[in-house]
Amino acid sequence: MMNFAEFAQPQLRSPESHVTPVVYIVDDDVSVRESLEMLIRCAGWQPITFASAQDFLSHPQVSAPSCLILDVGLPDINGLDLQRQIAERYHPPIIFITGNGDIPTSVRAIKAGALDFLTKPFRSEHLRDLVRAALAQDFERRTRRTQLDGLQQRFALLTPREREVLPLVVSGLLNKQAAAHLGISEITYQIHRTNVMRKMKAGSLAELVRIADALEIPVSCVRRPQRPSVRFGFATAELGLA
Repeated sequence: MMNFAEFAQPQLRSPESHVTPVVYIVDDDVSVRESLEMLIRCAGWQPITFASAQDFLSHPQVSAPSCLILDVGLPDINGLDLQRQIAERYHPPIIFITGNGDIPTSVRAIKAGALDFLTKPFRSEHLRDLVRAALAQDFERRTRRTQLDGLQQRFALLTPREREVLPLVVSGLLNKQAAAHLGISEITYQIHRTNVMRKMKAGSLAELVRIADALEIPVSCVRRPQRPSVRFGFATAELGLA
């Protein structure tokens, strides 16, 4: 039996947009939809319910942390088929619910990326924890995507030469080595390097390395010149010890 008071928890909000997280509910059973809707609303989140997979697909996705509570048995297409259909695009974490759960189905759902698979009836506390985890996961994913979009916008501001300089900088080459590789003067290289740091808003080399790693920019494969090796294999006669 679901306890609404037990389910209620402080809501998770986005610090940037200050929007309330959304929980999509897709279930053809009206009583289940109404029950879940009340539970979600009681917890401080925004529920949006659908009676079919097509209704969900037709609804525009909101720009807020979200998750999807999805019934396996739907009137139009199977919940697992819906999971596969939206897999190619950005979608909220999925929590499956079903009245007739079986191990093969649950394993298939989890392997395809579902957060969990619940069999009705389930405990409200368990669902609350799963929803909270799903919203936190989606919030983190959205934050990373926003940060990556920002880095890509900065990278787009670099000139073609500056894009050649960036991997040389993060590779740790000396200025004169990198300049020689590009066939430019050391002073010109330093100017390009300064522009890269400024445009990418990197306060240090370590920060630029992290940015390059996030953008998956390959580190330059230019090898540093090796110092001459010192040989110690002198004959005893050469040392006057014979």
